[in-house]
Amino acid sequence: MSGPPRVEILVTQPFQQNTLLVALADSDRCIVLDPGFGPQKIIAAIEKRGWTPEAILLTHGHIDHIAGNEGLRQRWPEIPILIGTGDAPMLTDAKLNLSAPYGMELVSPPADRLLSEGEKLTVAGLEFEVRLIPGHSPGHIVYVYHAAEPKFVLGGDVLFQGSIGRTDFPGGSQQLLVDGIRKKLFTLPNDTVVFPGHGDPTTVGEERETNPFCGSRA
Repeated sequence: MSGPPRVEILVTQPFQQNTLLVALADSDRCIVLDPGFGPQKIIAAIEKRGWTPEAILLTHGHIDHIAGNEGLRQRWPEIPILIGTGDAPMLTDAKLNLSAPYGMELVSPPADRLLSEGEKLTVAGLEFEVRLIPGHSPGHIVYVYHAAEPKFVLGGDVLFQGSIGRTDFPGGSQQLLVDGIRKKLFTLPNDTVVFPGHGDPTTVGEERETNPFCGSRA
């Protein structure tokens, strides 16, 4: 029986974005979530641990969460890229992924697999449930891991410690984001850990109670 997963957080500049490496405790296989800028840092971290990445999982298509895709693909040419259906066009469009407005003009290889609401995904021995929570981007998804105590969520730019994702980008909607958080995250147990795309991890219970945008005091 595999042990509980390890979740390693790598912070990359210039957006202080969290790239996550997730692997079962006794496994040499991992997934890479939202590889940001500085792919060599990500590659070095994976190789230091003796892991082999089996997939790049993306929560959404903004540049700070996809900038490392090309570098990882160069190192591991067969690694597949997975993203929600609604954000797939962002990968290959510098305007949609917001790199053009920042003067960067970066694109990613296209997705190898598109994910939808409620889908079950198994990769590197890890089984995730895909939940669609738009509002920060039109097709933003999160990955819920149920087979651990506590459960955890790979959440991207949906729910942060004391905050939520920006909704002023094209395709954003604060109402959709708040509704999605309440329906698809706040229904999880209080001790469910949320690993966000920026900042420190938090829990569903803490944010349900205190988050000023979507919690009980909002």
